[in-house]
Amino acid sequence: MTDSKQRHFVLAGVSVFERTPHWIEAELDAIAARFDAHEPKSVELHGSPMRTGAKRWRHVPFADREQAIKDALRVVVTKQSRLFGAVLDKSRFSGQDVTQVAFEQVSSRFDQYLGRLHRQGDTQRGLILFDKCSVERRIQTMAREFKTTGHTFGRLRNLAEVPVFVDSEASRLIQLADLVAYALYRHHEFNDSVFYDVIKNAFDSDGGEIHGLYCR
Repeated sequence: MTDSKQRHFVLAGVSVFERTPHWIEAELDAIAARFDAHEPKSVELHGSPMRTGAKRWRHVPFADREQAIKDALRVVVTKQSRLFGAVLDKSRFSGQDVTQVAFEQVSSRFDQYLGRLHRQGDTQRGLILFDKCSVERRIQTMAREFKTTGHTFGRLRNLAEVPVFVDSEASRLIQLADLVAYALYRHHEFNDSVFYDVIKNAFDSDGGEIHGLYCR
């Protein structure tokens, strides 16, 4: 979330096993079908327009829109996904590239999670999907540098490829990550925890310590 008027920069991700997206998509399609039973795929689930009633959501009652966001976020919990996020107070990062800081935090924490699985005998490689955006080339360059020359905390060792960028319209997982980012944004920007409370226990943790969320 990059609006210059916002106090916080938020980047969030949802980690799922490769066979899980099919079932997540089915559950999110069922939620979308509440608003278009004939073409649920045409209904994009995005936090800001849903909550504010923008565009196609204009004539949908607020209570229905809010409930749909909560229900979509609950899919994260029911599917035992791992969440990752970075919330940066932009006033504390003056002169720094907040996109780079946030990506470094999220990608390294995801990589550490995969490394932890490897040490437990469950070796996997991760793939990061991003929504199409103007910083695509910068993100891919950073990923290559983090993998070869390293980042602040070491090197990325468990990613199969540089981040892949897809249109959110085609990916329920991207839409779900947007909802997670929106929940974090509302929580930190406006002290509104109605969505965050649904997912607050789903961020990657181990031994009672939360590793998947960076807030500063």
